[in-house]
Amino acid sequence: MADAVEDGESATPKRGYSAAPPTAVIKAVRSLFEMPAGPGPRIWIALRAALSIGVPFGLLTVLGFPGIGLQTAAGAFVALFAASQAAAERAKVLPFVAIVLIGSAALGAALSPWPILLSIGLVVVAGVTATLSFAFRLGPPGPVFFVLSYGLAGNITAVVDGERLNPPLVLIAALVGGALFSYLLALAPLVSASERAKPVRPLSELLPGPWLGPGERRLILRIVIVAVIGTAVTVLWIDPHRAYWTVSAGVAVIGLSAVRRHSLARGLHRTVGTLVGAALYLALAPLGANPFVLVALLTCLQFTIELVVVRNYALALVFITPLVLLITGAASGGANLAAAASERVLDTLIGSVIAMVTALLHRRVMKDRPE
Repeated sequence: MADAVEDGESATPKRGYSAAPPTAVIKAVRSLFEMPAGPGPRIWIALRAALSIGVPFGLLTVLGFPGIGLQTAAGAFVALFAASQAAAERAKVLPFVAIVLIGSAALGAALSPWPILLSIGLVVVAGVTATLSFAFRLGPPGPVFFVLSYGLAGNITAVVDGERLNPPLVLIAALVGGALFSYLLALAPLVSASERAKPVRPLSELLPGPWLGPGERRLILRIVIVAVIGTAVTVLWIDPHRAYWTVSAGVAVIGLSAVRRHSLARGLHRTVGTLVGAALYLALAPLGANPFVLVALLTCLQFTIELVVVRNYALALVFITPLVLLITGAASGGANLAAAASERVLDTLIGSVIAMVTALLHRRVMKDRPE
């Protein structure tokens, strides 16, 4: 699950041609069906991400604890960061990612019984993690999985009929275990002498900062706007416990690029991919009733996501959507599959529209004029 930086775009826009609106729309629609070459081989990155979910979940399922095993999946998000860096460099970066992921989830679980506090916390987590991600140049996938971890924890430990669906401490322990396994798996290539011989940059270069340029400041502002408006709309008219998906969708659409036209394509990809992914979820969910089949499904979905995400974001969303819905549905005991799928589509549409509108905050980049 990667983001705009992998398309070669940075947070601070470069001078260049900005397509007219009709042309931009045509290009955005056309991009839904394009599969440009990726930045490099993804097989090992995809395998690490898949094993990060599949192995802990599978092992605990065999031992008779499928519910706890499922909760380790959120810890596997650690494997998505610094994925293209050398193993020794990942060893330096990922502990900081894990701390923020676990902290976000812990806050979501703690505030889950109080919808208003949970909503305020969502805005805070979105703003703080976005600031940290951009200030220290964390890179893809950016702050979206911190927001998602917060929301997943809030839903998995939600209070129903006066009781928690799952104990918060068990969730956090499972998440820590999943994150630790993902970290060790990310370091596994260090058994090779050739991997150990690679040059290793200092942490100050891997996470430079804190520093925010104009592009980063606008991206943070857009994420805060999406968080505030998306949360307010969902809390007032839909369901407070669904606000995290609306905000996550908006944060993902904003991505890591301060180029205005970027959000149009991302929003279209997010919406179309989620729509198709919701249909795929309806087909897969009955199979996931068997814990061992669910292990296989999540592993295969995560592997496929990491293979295609840098080539076609909409296609990646086709697999991301059922992955997250399978995790939340199984962990929270959700039974109404059609309702869950339709809710995700609506939440995604709201978040994507808000994010696309905030792109107007970026200055329009015009074609360079000769000196």
